[in-house]
This record gives sequence, structure tokens and C-alpha cells, in this order.
Amino acid sequence: METLPVSPVGEKDTSQQQEQWEKNSRENFDSITQIRQQPQDYPTEILELTVSPDPASQILENPQGTEKLASRLEGDSDESHGSASEMPEPHQASDLWYCPDGSFVKKIIIRGHGLDKPKLGSRCRVLAFGFPFGSGLSEGWTELTMGLGSWREETWGELVEKCLESMCQGEEAEVQLPGHSGPLVRLTLASFTQGRDSWELEASEKEALAREERARGTELFRAGNPEGAARCYGRALRLLLTLPPPGSPERTVLHANLAACQLLLGQPQLAAQSCDRVLEREPGHLKALYRRGVAQAALGNLEKATADLRRVLAVDPKNRAAQEELGKVIIQGKKQDAGLAQGLRKMFG
Repeated sequence: METLPVSPVGEKDTSQQQEQWEKNSRENFDSITQIRQQPQDYPTEILELTVSPDPASQILENPQGTEKLASRLEGDSDESHGSASEMPEPHQASDLWYCPDGSFVKKIIIRGHGLDKPKLGSRCRVLAFGFPFGSGLSEGWTELTMGLGSWREETWGELVEKCLESMCQGEEAEVQLPGHSGPLVRLTLASFTQGRDSWELEASEKEALAREERARGTELFRAGNPEGAARCYGRALRLLLTLPPPGSPERTVLHANLAACQLLLGQPQLAAQSCDRVLEREPGHLKALYRRGVAQAALGNLEKATADLRRVLAVDPKNRAAQEELGKVIIQGKKQDAGLAQGLRKMFG
């Protein structure tokens, strides 16, 4: 069987094609590598924190601006959401942010830019819509200072502050409360100034801010607003908890005051825990002993309640509040015993 001759020209052509293919591959690889290594030049507005035109001034100069902006926030504007014929994309899991304490869920409508977020002392330019009647917060454009101002004392004020702490500049989001069927609150963070994290504050600054919160809390408590007072005391405690050991003695007073608010708000379990914090530092704190006794009675722990109240009366026999509360506990205990005895008679009679 004869072997077919191989043309020398064919060998040359094949080798040239192989060399050209390898050369092109190396050039493509080098170009891709250069692209990946080349630093990206982001737009200046993404790297800067401030916004040059004030959105409020644009609305004032253009009377139709408010109407267009409101329709955009309500999802009716074709300019911001595309053609009406296009189907909107469903929100991904990354578009939802759950507040760590479970108080609300944030749905991101328009993502902001940059990585910075408002901190303590930041002045935020905010556009807000959808607050329920009586919330104490105004709609439209407003300026809010993080960590300062009476706007934080209401329930919605606290939620707005928590939401702003999670937002980047230019972000637009809807806030939904668990179990709340009302209209969604929509927030747009147009701009904000630089603030500071609590760990960046000096110890003296934290203590000064905590004293302001405590004073404001006391005013609200005396005015019959234990809920607002509790928020002030809680913020003061969060500031002082970051101090190095042994911490500020102010914490004892704040926990005792917080327990008083929690009792009025019908939160005996939390009140007992706040009193525990006080008694860990000062075992003979009479107000904490009395308030824990009241809390334990509300929880049905009558023996613990009796023990705390008797400790108060052992130090202050004329404490009328403790006397009255102990009398109630004794009566409640007798009723429990009578009910238990009746149940036993029915069971074994």
C-alpha cells in the first residue's frame, strides 16, 4: 500500500496559520489584562458628597416641579420608570433592608451613590411623603439633624432617623411597618453633611450628649409622655455604653428612669430587666427595688415582688408607695391561694 506524498507547501501553510493563531491569542489576552488592570475613572458626582443644585430651589423656580416630583414618587411618571408598555422588574432580595430591631422594612426604589451615610450631627436634606396624621413630622422638603432636635421624640421620628442612618446620598426608599396596612412612607435623601460615629466622640462629648438626652427625657416624663421619655433615656444609655469601664455613674439613674417609663407603658418584663441593671451596680437602690417589685407583681411573681418590697420597707418603713403595693401583693397572693385550694378540693373531693 503506497503512502500519499505530503506537499511541503501544505506544511508551511499549516505552521503559518498556527503561528498566526497563537499570536492573535496572545494579543487578545494582553488587551484583556490591560483592561482589567486599568483603573476606572468614576464620575465626579459619585465621589463627592454634596449636591450642587438644591432640589427645593428647583421646585420653587418651576411651579410644575412639585407636581412632577410627587407623581414620580408615587410611581406614575414615565420619565423615571420607563415606558408604560414595559413591565416593571420585581424587587430582588437585595432591594429590601430589614432594620435589625425589626421595627420596619425599607424597600429601595432608587439606589444612592457612594458609601458614606448620615451619622451623628449630619444635617440631612430630606423629601418625605406619606406620614400618618398626628405623626408630628412635616411632609415635603425638610432638613433634619441626626441626633438632635425634638423631631426624634415621636415614633415616626425615631423610625425616620434609623432609616436615614442606612441610606446613601440620592437614595429613595419606601418604609413599611410590620402589620401596618396604611400608605407607605417614602423618603428621599438628597444630601447630607459629614457627621461622626459615636466611637469618634470623646468621652466628655458623649457624657454631655447623654445629659441633654436625660434632661429632655425628664421633661417629657413630667409632661405625661413616657414613650418619648423612654426613647431619650435609651439614646443616652447607648451613648454611655461605649465608654470604657467602669462606665458612667449616670447609667444607674438612666436605667431607673427607663424602668419607670416601661412600667407606665405596660412593659413589666423590660422594667424588671432595667431594674436588674441598676441593682447590679447599686444593690440598695430603693427606687429600683420598688419598681422591680411592682414589675414582678405584674408578672405574677408574687414571692419575688414581696421580697423586693419588704427590702424597701426595711430601709424606709414609712414609704407609703411600697406599703400600698405590698398590701396589694398580699391580697393577690391570698386570692391565688384560695383559688388553688378550691381547685384541689374539686380534684380530690
